[in-house]
Amino acid sequence: MVTELRETRIMGIDYGEKRIGIALSDPTKTFAYSFDTFNNDKNLNDKILNLVEEKNVIKIILGLPSKNYKSSKLLAEKVIKIKYTLENRTKIEIVLWDEEYSSVIAKEKILESVSKKSKRKNKGIMDSFSAAVILQEYLDSGQNARSS
Repeated sequence: MVTELRETRIMGIDYGEKRIGIALSDPTKTFAYSFDTFNNDKNLNDKILNLVEEKNVIKIILGLPSKNYKSSKLLAEKVIKIKYTLENRTKIEIVLWDEEYSSVIAKEKILESVSKKSKRKNKGIMDSFSAAVILQEYLDSGQNARSS
């Protein structure tokens, strides 16, 4: 009997009030790439969990906003809440990761890699690029090698 081995990935999430940026790692868990943007609606958790299953995700890196400002503190509380909601519905590890400056870095990457100005103004691109920055910072930290 032959057992099929599926490649595993890590997911990065940039959580926002309106949209959620999604990034995935390559199967070697070396590189992050922007994948998609989901609307932040009542189906969000199901969409995330469906993607976890579809892409064989073994860990989620969830961007945690700085608590320096009142608006960031409120968003951080929502991020922590979604972390616990997802943990109750799946067995995979969910790691909170400091997302400070991820939007600034994402904006620079968009300017470098997206040629059409109209596409650069698409806020969904910004969200998924921010998720990729968060995930890449985690991958570069070496923490994944210690915990896998």
